[in-house]
Amino acid sequence: MAFQFAQKGAVLGGKLYGDFQSTPISSGIVAGELVTFVVVLAEQAGNEINDTKIRFTGRLISGELELTRERESSTRAGAKSGAFFRPGPGQVFRLKRLV
Repeated sequence: MAFQFAQKGAVLGGKLYGDFQSTPISSGIVAGELVTFVVVLAEQAGNEINDTKIRFTGRLISGELELTRERESSTRAGAKSGAFFRPGPGQVFRLKRLV
């Protein structure tokens, strides 16, 4: 997983890059050292494709971005009906800037 961020004032945009796709960042906000944004990923669950909304929240610490990733919702792609998922504890990780 890799990110490309673009900040304009308090608005955060960019993309999340995964193994086989890139996904735009939406609802991104920067407020001081705090950062929040959402990514909607297409995930396969058996024979179904689900659109899963992932919320990232975090803050800047010593030049690194510490983020918590949490599944917020999941819907069946195209049908807009809910899909079953178990929310669990968020995953915490740190991002370092690559030049």
